[in-house]
Amino acid sequence: MGSSRSDVVDEPIDPDTGPAPPARHHPWRGQGPVVGVVAVGGALGATARYGASLLWPTPSGAFPWTTLLVNAVGCAVIGVFLVLIIEMWTAHRLVRPFFGTGVLGGFTTFSTYAVDFTRLVQDGRFAVAFAYLAGTLVVAMAAIWAAVAATRRVLGAYGGGPGGRAAR
Repeated sequence: MGSSRSDVVDEPIDPDTGPAPPARHHPWRGQGPVVGVVAVGGALGATARYGASLLWPTPSGAFPWTTLLVNAVGCAVIGVFLVLIIEMWTAHRLVRPFFGTGVLGGFTTFSTYAVDFTRLVQDGRFAVAFAYLAGTLVVAMAAIWAAVAATRRVLGAYGGGPGGRAAR
């Protein structure tokens, strides 16, 4: 009695071991490039943030204007960037993780914001600390909103704007 080729494929290679286990999905498979570009972008963004703190250091007990400015600028750039890559251009799959998550995530800084708040509280400047805590959130959201609106307006003036990708 002969066996067809399909019968052979279903049989285990070694009859004592049974069928081969199902292939396992590795969670990092395919994510290496994304993790790599986020890491490189994060290093660049954190270096830029550190440079800002060297150029405009915050004296002990003073209002942390540099951190507030860095976070506001970073949020505004996020607003511009997202309009460009979502509404205007088809970007490579690694652009958003590199620039949005890596560079801008490394540049903006929740950790320094939290440390600045803690230092203001420890210095007994409670009103300033809580104004900074709330004010940073308001400034960050306003920066994103204003940047999105301005970018859409500028792009609209040049024939782009919302839906620009679909209009092409």
